[in-house]
Amino acid sequence: MFTDLQTIPGTADNGSLLIAGPCSAESRDQVMATARRLAAAGVRVFRAGVWKPRTRPGGFEGVGLPALQWLADVKAETGMITATEVATRDHLEAAVDAGVDIVWIGARTSANPFAVQEIADAIASTSEQPAVLVKNPVSPDLELWIGALQRIYDAGVRRLGAIHRGFSTYGESKYRNPPHWSIPIELRRRLAGLPVICDPSHITGHADMVASVARQAIDMGFDGLIIESHIEPCRALSDSAQQITPDQLKALMADLAPRRGCVDSPTLDDLRRRIDEIDDELLEVVARRMSIAREIGAYKRLNGMAVIQPDRYNTLMSRRITAGTDIGLSENFMRQLLAALHEESVRHQIEDGKNDREITE
Repeated sequence: MFTDLQTIPGTADNGSLLIAGPCSAESRDQVMATARRLAAAGVRVFRAGVWKPRTRPGGFEGVGLPALQWLADVKAETGMITATEVATRDHLEAAVDAGVDIVWIGARTSANPFAVQEIADAIASTSEQPAVLVKNPVSPDLELWIGALQRIYDAGVRRLGAIHRGFSTYGESKYRNPPHWSIPIELRRRLAGLPVICDPSHITGHADMVASVARQAIDMGFDGLIIESHIEPCRALSDSAQQITPDQLKALMADLAPRRGCVDSPTLDDLRRRIDEIDDELLEVVARRMSIAREIGAYKRLNGMAVIQPDRYNTLMSRRITAGTDIGLSENFMRQLLAALHEESVRHQIEDGKNDREITE
């Protein structure tokens, strides 16, 4: 379905894509100074926000159209590919007219099918199509993400990729936007061949965590990174806490040599075989659990009991989470595992009850 990563401008010979630059284009001096330092560090693609939708009004919302000329100046002086975010038809058309090579659709926009379709229609009517990257929606909704990608693909875009920038969440977290790695992994499985790069700046929200998440993404096989880098992060007008300096980015790049791919190894083959055997056993155990859940459902129906028993569920969750963490499993994993098992058990009980009613009717 998708062309490979090499079709996206700025992709390195080793097949990886690195996009870097400030969150916002604040002034020509700031843009040019940052771009020169990044170019010297070996960065091929320069990013800068021209339009910056903020959560609340009153903050810095970007310079707008004048900043597009600064991106053109970056390209003319350094030879770097340029990239910026677009959220409307007008943004897209202005960026293309200014010679921007790559546009990305942000998390807020990708969550709105009307907005994505407007951009897709604009792209379809544009003779000089840019490469397009689509960030995941703010919420952890894989289908919404895929839908946004499909709209852009249907507009005729083949230089297409995705950006994983994490997902909003309630409650405390060490991340600004927790990564929920299983979602981009499933995206890559569902849309084979789609290039997916990672945005550790927005995932972490903290400059001192960017390198570790970038390393994790590369180890997991992501096709590249988009990282916010500012000549003076402490003076940045937006997202100052998560931006790193060009020197810090250069050091990060030096530490990100890709790990080796799969190699023939009897030891690894044996370990994988053992994992497969355990997975088979797990499926058999889960199947037995669901069989007992159906018996419990039948008993509840016979005795006029509700399918869901909140008190028991809360007690079991607490006890099982403690047992899991005691043997080295994370609390988050235990919550997800137990919630999934409970949901499937409830489904079996409800479906069996529905089937019983259909039979009697």
